[in-house]
Amino acid sequence: FLRNEDNDIPLYLKGGTLDVMLYYFTMGLTTIGTCYAIYELVRTHKK
Repeated sequence: FLRNEDNDIPLYLKGGTLDVMLYYFTMGLTTIGTCYAIYELVRTHKK
């Protein structure tokens, strides 16, 4: 069974290429959203 192998790969990446792409897409959106929120807070504070 694929998910029971002990090969130091996290469970959320064991599904293959699609899982890796979704993981990095989600992390990218999170990073961009966080940076945008901080930018808006700083920009609004300067007014």
